[in-house]
Amino acid sequence: MVWYALLVLLVGAERLAELVVARRHTRWSLARGGVEYGRGHYPVMVVLHTGLLAGCLLEVLALERPFVPALGWSMLALAVAAQALRWWCVTTLGPRWNTRVLVVPGLPLVSGGPYRWLRHPNYVAVVVEGIALPLVHGAWLTAVLFTVADAALLVVRIRCEDAALGAAGNAWARPVPAGAGGGGGAR
Repeated sequence: MVWYALLVLLVGAERLAELVVARRHTRWSLARGGVEYGRGHYPVMVVLHTGLLAGCLLEVLALERPFVPALGWSMLALAVAAQALRWWCVTTLGPRWNTRVLVVPGLPLVSGGPYRWLRHPNYVAVVVEGIALPLVHGAWLTAVLFTVADAALLVVRIRCEDAALGAAGNAWARPVPAGAGGGGGAR
């Protein structure tokens, strides 16, 4: 349990690092005429993602979930892969990546990195992590509850991002690959 708690705390520290990066990127976007969309759902997203981390620890402690090596190690690999994908998105979007939906009018869509194949790859990372991180230590209830709540939030978030990009003149000019999902920040 100590190692799992450390893992969850490290993911929490990563989230704080994301917020630092996002604040810097917010200043960059606003200085270039960026417009924010979807302010109403942002606090819900913060609560949900904080709840994921808390739920991971609370469920394992309160319900004495065991570490099952075959499941735990494979889910750890997926959680690490999700982090790698997330940061690939961050580096690909550069100052245009954000935890908020901010669009700088006139900038073209980013089509490199993971955006070459997926419309919203950061959300693929979110979905994978939301399932994998709790299951590293058998917190299946947290995985299910987060996934269901996050699916509802992602419907709102993706519609918001796509509408924001369309309003800025960046509607999707190419078809979305089959199975494409999740983004993160407006491109």
